[in-house]
Amino acid sequence: MSLDKILSISGKPGLYQIVTQTRSGFVAESLLDKKRITVNAHSNVSVLSEIAMYTLTEEVPLREVFKKVREKENGQQTTVSHKDSKDALEEFFFAVLPDYDEDRVYPSDIKKVIQWYNILQANDLLSALDEEEKDKSAAPKVEETKAAAKPAAIKNVAPKASASKKGGTTKNTSARKV
Repeated sequence: MSLDKILSISGKPGLYQIVTQTRSGFVAESLLDKKRITVNAHSNVSVLSEIAMYTLTEEVPLREVFKKVREKENGQQTTVSHKDSKDALEEFFFAVLPDYDEDRVYPSDIKKVIQWYNILQANDLLSALDEEEKDKSAAPKVEETKAAAKPAAIKNVAPKASASKKGGTTKNTSARKV
């Protein structure tokens, strides 16, 4: 399981795994209690593989941050809880990512990273961090072609008459007899 299938849903605690897609959104399963919920397209959803942390020089993908936490904690749960004090959280995160941008990474962000790491570790999903790396290195490199792209064919489609609409009436444009 890669981080592409793990989600954070705004307003919902914990992390979710995509189960299936529906017409209006998708079904997700909580990694905390295994309950399934339907999520519509209007919900604010973040895929873990798309999240990055600010540092003083660049943005570090969350996958790399999780790897550093795993190295520090030897693959176990973190020694710090996401409910600990702000100072304890910042001290822990400074040990993991020494050049993180303290102005743009808030204590609430650090809490989320620690909580998410612990959820992934409890569900044995940290191995996904290594699998993604193998998939990227095993993928063959494709050279870009400089051929001009062909324009898409344009279809001439006549609009439907208004009488064909359901519940519509036909317009009589002929002169009325009085």
